[in-house]
Amino acid sequence: MVNLEDIKYFKSLLGEDRVLTGDEINEDFSHDELGGVSKMPEVLLEVQNTEEISKVMKYAYEKGIPVVPRGSGTGLVGASVPMLGGIMLNMSSMNKILELDEENLTLTVEPGVLLMEIGKFVEAHDLFYPPDPGEKSATIGGNISTNAGGMRAVKYGVTRDYVRGLEVVLPNGEVLNLGGKVVKNSSGYSIKDLICGSEGTLAIITKAILKLLPLPKKTISLLVPFKDLDTAISTVPKIIKSKAIPTAIEFMQREVILSAEEYLGKKFPDNSADAYLLLSFDGNSKEDVEKDYGKVAEICLNEGALDVYIVDTDERKEAVWNARGAFLEAVKASTTEMDECDVVVPRNKVAEFIKYTNELQNKFNIRIRSFGHAGDGNLHVYILKDDLNKEEWNNKLEEIFKSMYSKSMGLNGLVSGEHGIGFAKKKYLFNQYGEEYISLMKNIKKAFDPKNILNPQKVCE
Repeated sequence: MVNLEDIKYFKSLLGEDRVLTGDEINEDFSHDELGGVSKMPEVLLEVQNTEEISKVMKYAYEKGIPVVPRGSGTGLVGASVPMLGGIMLNMSSMNKILELDEENLTLTVEPGVLLMEIGKFVEAHDLFYPPDPGEKSATIGGNISTNAGGMRAVKYGVTRDYVRGLEVVLPNGEVLNLGGKVVKNSSGYSIKDLICGSEGTLAIITKAILKLLPLPKKTISLLVPFKDLDTAISTVPKIIKSKAIPTAIEFMQREVILSAEEYLGKKFPDNSADAYLLLSFDGNSKEDVEKDYGKVAEICLNEGALDVYIVDTDERKEAVWNARGAFLEAVKASTTEMDECDVVVPRNKVAEFIKYTNELQNKFNIRIRSFGHAGDGNLHVYILKDDLNKEEWNNKLEEIFKSMYSKSMGLNGLVSGEHGIGFAKKKYLFNQYGEEYISLMKNIKKAFDPKNILNPQKVCE
């Protein structure tokens, strides 16, 4: 699909060093963090600015060559895998923080800036970027492309809520500016919000204007052990109803904590209970935060919590949140291969869904581990291959996924809370929605990309 004439053009545009082919391309660019979906690009282009991307896209559009943009490759649904080969754009070098506007509380960045870099930069200016996905080495372009959520979504919302403006390159190479620094915008269809969560299938993000908030002065966490997950999860709606809204409400089970302890080589403050809620609170005064967490602590104890641990020192915070942040890697390190189910269900159905995964674990004689965001009903469920052979693994995986996604729909849930659809989860999206909905999505894709060259075979294709 990509020929010598194409390579020659790309080298004339970018230079010899930024055009890689064949063995020059690292195998990492053939996959993301999801196992089982892999394909090498025919050419990898190390792009550095909007103008270069525009020229590449105009050329690719004319020639009908598929193009896939890629950030850090931390996705879990195969969204950045070049299923048809073609061109891959490595966006990692577009990693500049362009402007901090403290009067409008905005930060303008290129798409390759890492989430952790944004957090450190704005905190140094006494400001706060709330979206908090678990993978801090993800790029902001990837976060926007999946509308990433994370632990602070309970109080602050998700990535889309903090994108004020975008500069994008369309599949035909045209550059479009969407939104801006304005707080309100009722000027026609919100194309900006459509790009957020589109997983690189509609346009390539080359710049983002992010909304910031003043940095909360005080933060504190509670670690609350319960005798079982049912008791823990049934407490969450009561916490939300109390109006003492925590920044985050995470649930975890003992076996995942033990995996994290082994992976990190560090002890969790408590690992004796079967289930835990981990809550965080923030505010501008110690009194406000204490009032909120005191009310929540009382609710938890009244609902059957075994204890309430206040996580208020740097050492305790590090021990608890480092363990929570390591759950995915810890589970991954404990097995030979895994796949994930990223469903979202109503908050009051979380315990029922997790109980169902335990039934599937016994039925199929396979390890299933879960944790997630109890405050917004987003569950991360991991199926572990361990010693299964390839045929057994594929057969069990198929049946388990079918069962779990069917269960989530039965509970009025959805097939993805924050990881997206990509390549791996398309059939479950098709099962969720009817023909009219899928047809509408396909028509939106066609309106942006009539030649279907931008990240083909993803989401709704």
